[in-house]
Formats: sequence, structure tokens, C-alpha cells
Amino acid sequence: MRVNIIENSDTKEIFAEIHCTEVTAEVRRLESYIANFDGRIKGECDREVCYVEIKDILYFESVDNKTFIYTEDKVLTAELRLYEIEKKLSERDFFRCSKSVVVNIGKIVKLKPEISRNIIATLDNGESVVISRRYVPELKRIIGAED
Repeated sequence: MRVNIIENSDTKEIFAEIHCTEVTAEVRRLESYIANFDGRIKGECDREVCYVEIKDILYFESVDNKTFIYTEDKVLTAELRLYEIEKKLSERDFFRCSKSVVVNIGKIVKLKPEISRNIIATLDNGESVVISRRYVPELKRIIGAED
């Protein structure tokens, strides 16, 4: 892949074009990544509306019909349901790893298989999330570790 940057003082906003011979899944993923590059998710913290950069999110968790956003230093309440978050961010390295958690794959630093066939994922802040055995095949597909 080749990348060109063209500086033009007349340009009103940053835009990107992708030139390809065929629109593949990889191209679609790149398109989604670029489109959401500066994306933020709206949440609530301390009864105020807060925005968090998608790249800073460790994971989302659904507890008692509420969805929480976890970052390095704060926990916010999300307006979106977990399935909506999964759909919106599936092309941005987010992956449903259990019935109640969507994790940022880019924040995973270690995977430890368990005897139960679950996997314990350690995130870059030291926190761990469980990847349910039901979702392990999808994780392997995403990271390119299929058997």
C-alpha cells in the first residue's frame, strides 16, 4: 500500500481517497478506520455529558441494562446499547468477547488460555477481561491465529 499526502491551502477539510482494483474486506476496514479516525463516543460522567476518544477506550461493559465505557482513568455511562456499540465499532478493532463486554483489541497485550476454553485477555493498563469460549473462534479469525 502506498500513501500520499498532498498539502493544499485551499482545502477546507481533510479528506482521503482510496484507490484500489477491488473493494475487499481490507479496503472496507481501512475506509471505516479513516472515517472514524477522529471519532468520539458520547457518555455521561458526574452528571455531565463527556466525550471520549474511541482510541482511548479499553472496553465497554453492560451491567443491569446500563452500558459503561472504561478508559485508563475514568468510567462513563454510554447512551448506546452494547449491540449498537458492537455494530458501530466492529471495524475499528473492537470485538464482542462475551455476552456483556466489547473490548478494544488494540489494547490487549496478553492472551492466556484457560482450562475452561475461555481466554483471559490482559489489557495495557493491567486489567483483565474474559473472552468467552463462544467468541474465541472469532478472535482467532480477527488476529489471524486460526487453527
